[in-house]
Amino acid sequence: MGSRHTGSIISFQLESESAAKHAMFTGIIENSGTIESLSIHNDGGRVTIHAPSVAPSLAISNSIAVNGCCLTVVALDKERFSADLSGETVSKTSFGAGSPVLKVGSRVNLEQPLTAGKEFGGHFVLGHVDTVGHVNNLHREGDNWWYGVKVPDEFARYVVPKGSITIDGISLTIARSHDRIVEIAVIPFTYEHTNIRDRKPGDAVNLEGDTLGKYIERHLEARNAAVESQSMLTVARLREEGF
Repeated sequence: MGSRHTGSIISFQLESESAAKHAMFTGIIENSGTIESLSIHNDGGRVTIHAPSVAPSLAISNSIAVNGCCLTVVALDKERFSADLSGETVSKTSFGAGSPVLKVGSRVNLEQPLTAGKEFGGHFVLGHVDTVGHVNNLHREGDNWWYGVKVPDEFARYVVPKGSITIDGISLTIARSHDRIVEIAVIPFTYEHTNIRDRKPGDAVNLEGDTLGKYIERHLEARNAAVESQSMLTVARLREEGF
């Protein structure tokens, strides 16, 4: 009896980790929540989010994107859920940013994974945050808002005008960019239904580059490396060939 019980716990842990790694999102935010408690350490932490609009549809071990970061539900009731944060999550996302943008009372964007038959309205989002950027500006222009985020040097290669970018889990279209600042034209609906309206200059935000672009980049790198290795002509190579 005890042996079977232990085995089921191990199975649950493996399935939970696998689910978090293979979930897919679209960046269309349908729910939001509020941080109820947040404990951060150098090697990880835990967050509890008050989210009565989404908690009843969750289950233990489900994946959910919180500000674009794919997390696994480890505790749950009808109004809130908790998720553990790994050391990698803390170091790579706004959960561990120097300035405490995320704290008790902060609003967070929530998205459940894409399921069969669900409309694909944004772009492919994995919930694997690449790095953290910082808000440069947020100002109104007519009915819309201009939202500027400064991205790190290593992320700038994924910035493509009219291409997609995920900021705090939101699928957004890049209108223009300059000096590593990505400019987004935000419509009123997106402004009102996400935490963009809470952002201030200097705030840390989670960034995820377009997944398709990353695969293309990796393919081209591998192909170029193969071509270079085949085309290398050296004195030693000539001698080996009998010249």
